[in-house]
Amino acid sequence: MTSLEKEIIRYFEQLDRGYFMDENKELAFWDQAFSIGYGQTISQPTLVLKMTLELDLFPESRVLEVGTGSGFQTALLAAFSASVYTVERIGSLHEQAKERLGEAEFTNIHFKHGDGNQGWKENAPFDRIMVTAAAPDVPESLIGQLKNGGKMIIPIGSPHSQNLMLIEKDGEGEISSSAIEPVVFVGLVGGEE
Repeated sequence: MTSLEKEIIRYFEQLDRGYFMDENKELAFWDQAFSIGYGQTISQPTLVLKMTLELDLFPESRVLEVGTGSGFQTALLAAFSASVYTVERIGSLHEQAKERLGEAEFTNIHFKHGDGNQGWKENAPFDRIMVTAAAPDVPESLIGQLKNGGKMIIPIGSPHSQNLMLIEKDGEGEISSSAIEPVVFVGLVGGEE
């Protein structure tokens, strides 16, 4: 385990998940997903940590997050990256996360209300991309916004059967993928242009 991975785990262990929840705050330490309204969930802590570690962040990382949700994953990404560009399609969740993360004094997070399938072209390419909703296939628009040498974590599959995938783009722009573990995420809504 690298020193950065140890640092991420230490930070994660003191990050209060309850801060990012409106309901069930007293159950925030449970290792399970909870509803945050609008058909969306805050993922179980162990999965949030695993996804973050698999993303292989580095201090200069420019990260695109598709699906801000509660902002819990966003906080973890922002603590170990140069900048996070996060996109949320549900206006209320977008506003809540923006407010929460502002109060938590993060200054390296950029927020966008919109369709995550489209990524954030104006700020591409990104070193890392974290997708927190499941898609049937990896959106081409996101692959196009991933830097050569970049990595993306994304759940791929049907609504009831998905694999958490690590997508890697090598120095020549060739794509490879590997399955990390079976998961169940809410669906990625929106579409390719």
